[in-house]
Amino acid sequence: MIPSDLKFHTEHEWVRLEGKRATVGISDFAQDALGDIVFVDLPKVGTAVKVGQQIGEVESTKTTSTIYTPVSGTVIEINNELKDHPEVMNSDPYGKGWITVIDLADPGDVDRLMTAAQYEAFLASQKKG
Repeated sequence: MIPSDLKFHTEHEWVRLEGKRATVGISDFAQDALGDIVFVDLPKVGTAVKVGQQIGEVESTKTTSTIYTPVSGTVIEINNELKDHPEVMNSDPYGKGWITVIDLADPGDVDRLMTAAQYEAFLASQKKG
């Protein structure tokens, strides 16, 4: 189930908007494709980021994948629990497996992301291709 309150980036990151705060994580599809996650390289608090910029990496038993920011702004919080328990991204990608919180520079960034229904259609089109 893809939560309907989230917006999605084509690189499989999600955003949950709360005012000007955007919580970012990776989708269930992404964590499933990665396999068992063993390490997460998190962005630094205070870092200014732009849409599409690399903000970290996720290492799994299969591969290493880049984390891109779907929004521009400033990193104001990171999920320190992922340092000791990166596997939370596998078990709860839309909840406790969040990566960072970004103070939005342009709330319009979120409007340019896919809705849950659009993301579901995007995933279906990727499987066909």
